[in-house]
Amino acid sequence: MTDTLIFAKKVREICIDLVFKKKAAHIGSALSIVDLLSVLYNRIMKIDPYNPKDQYRDRFLLSKGHACIALYSTLALKGFFNIKDLETYSDNGSIFTSHTNYKVPGIEFSAGSLGHILPICCGLALAAKKKSEPWRCYCIISDGELDEGSNWEALLFAPQHKLDNLIVIIDYNKIQSLGSTNEIIDLSPLKEKLRAFNWEVREINGHCHNEIELSLIKSNYNNGKPKAIIANTVKGKGISFMENKLLWHYKSPNEEEYKLSIDELHT
Repeated sequence: MTDTLIFAKKVREICIDLVFKKKAAHIGSALSIVDLLSVLYNRIMKIDPYNPKDQYRDRFLLSKGHACIALYSTLALKGFFNIKDLETYSDNGSIFTSHTNYKVPGIEFSAGSLGHILPICCGLALAAKKKSEPWRCYCIISDGELDEGSNWEALLFAPQHKLDNLIVIIDYNKIQSLGSTNEIIDLSPLKEKLRAFNWEVREINGHCHNEIELSLIKSNYNNGKPKAIIANTVKGKGISFMENKLLWHYKSPNEEEYKLSIDELHT
């Protein structure tokens, strides 16, 4: 898994660099999904950066659109566009908006308000089933957005329609915008709830690339059940002073923190 580890390190460096330069937010949210994206885009999904609209491509949608810099960086490194294009990130008029923008090559759908991407993924997966097309739909949703009723409607809908081509990864970093998930609305026991809804469920370390890959491979078959992967992650993963800190849902690193972050990634 050395290739994906090196890839993830590069993604983290780009994320921190751009968030610092643009005084942007949500670096903690972005860092928690970097390892998931690294494995998905390098080991699992059938995609072609030179033909991003290929009819039979696997689809990936990011529901926590505020973590877009992690996905933009991943797509740039995979060759969907020139990495220099990211220098306009969050600038007025740039397609690289501070939430995912469908105008960016490789982005399937714009995300803003939390809770609407999983229902869209259900629609995509259902369409693929109706057309007997082989591609799969992958989605990363946040734990905090599971407070939204639209997600639970989608979680009921998918098993009803036997959407076994839908793989949902829950970024379970246990911190949402205003506090810990168990303080705001406790999700536990999450695995048991999803299984009761007739989902096939796996729980993994969301930063262990071997576990991520194995769980996705095991989810890549048809058995009539949609697949959910509960990825236990750490907000701000990879930068020690950012890890598990609510502050980094909002804060941009100052110059000293930026240098410390880059130094830590290079050690």
